[in-house]
Amino acid sequence: MNKPFFLRPMWKEDLPLVSNLDKLCFAEPWPERAFAYELTTDYSICLVAVDENERIIGAVVVWVIVDEAHIATIAVHPDSQHAGVGSCLLAQSLLVAYARGARSSLLEVRQSNLTALKLYERFGYQAVGFRKNYYQDNQEDALLLTLASIDKSALQKIISAKCL
Repeated sequence: MNKPFFLRPMWKEDLPLVSNLDKLCFAEPWPERAFAYELTTDYSICLVAVDENERIIGAVVVWVIVDEAHIATIAVHPDSQHAGVGSCLLAQSLLVAYARGARSSLLEVRQSNLTALKLYERFGYQAVGFRKNYYQDNQEDALLLTLASIDKSALQKIISAKCL
């Protein structure tokens, strides 16, 4: 059985922990100041997943640009992967983006990140191109994925089934 967790807005006090999570999950993590900046903008959606011990186990930043939700970053602690955390973060952030006017979504993802690709595929994202040498650490290409239409009712079902 999966351990319980809940989602909430990211707070300034979370920044050191969110930054540490990003360092744990990514070869090219965001600096803490980047997350701090996101908390100051009107177009950013910043959420965290917190476990029963109030430990941050996931985080997402989404930019709403006109009618599009750009998934800027999403991270789930390795010990909490495959427990629905990523699905809940993605579903909730897309619902918030939808409420702000977003009707489609896009993101870049490493071609080698099969776990993330499976998550995005379940949500209906499709590969529409790539960005050559996108990642500086190893010059890996990024796949450009789009979700042509955000389905509010499908997202609400995911949240009802998997998220607290």
